[in-house]
Amino acid sequence: MNDETREKLMGVSVATLATALYKRGLRHQVIQGVGPVGRKGRNMVGPAFTLRYMPAREDRNQLVEFRNPEHPQRVAIETCPPGHVLVMDSRKSAAAASAGDILITRLMMRGAAGVVTDGGFRDAMNIAALDMPAYHTQPASPTNLTVNEAIALNEPIGCGDAPVFPNDVIVGDDDSVIVIPREIADEVATEAVEMTAYEDFVMERVRAGETIIGLYPQTKEEHAAAFAEWRAAQGR
Repeated sequence: MNDETREKLMGVSVATLATALYKRGLRHQVIQGVGPVGRKGRNMVGPAFTLRYMPAREDRNQLVEFRNPEHPQRVAIETCPPGHVLVMDSRKSAAAASAGDILITRLMMRGAAGVVTDGGFRDAMNIAALDMPAYHTQPASPTNLTVNEAIALNEPIGCGDAPVFPNDVIVGDDDSVIVIPREIADEVATEAVEMTAYEDFVMERVRAGETIIGLYPQTKEEHAAAFAEWRAAQGR
């Protein structure tokens, strides 16, 4: 993704992006059930790098597996490109952890933009204190080997019922996370910036006592003219 698109997406909400995608017929791009481990007050933005888990089989998932330098979970942490978001398909289960604070700290130190799982993290209180954004469903203390096997890297996955393809653009705010198909990320970012500007104008008018009828959505031309004047005065 280009820097201009990244900058635009840093300033818009997941809710606004969901509406922009809905206009294009995409209704299931918000990753369901996940929220920030710790709110950062800023967006997480980056291309997706994926890790898929499958149900564990006991003979394949003993603690000794972590001695293997090619273990997919460890490889994901060590190969996720800087600026990307590691997105994990954990089968929507927080019965065992997708990762813990040591691995997520290593991911941060390597320059990742963030991490998302539809499962849970162990040592979540420590992950919440990291500067890098992280999203999960709830804390999960058991090691991932208990119920999951990390099986594949950087292939299409489902995360919280949302389809995620490698290099799709992931945006998270203090509410939730959304997946933007990479082919339309630039145009969606531009539209979301325009929508956000109008929403800011609407909020100012509503706080001043204005009715939403004809204002939101904008169906009266008088509001279009007032918005243009407001925007010019704001320098936006």
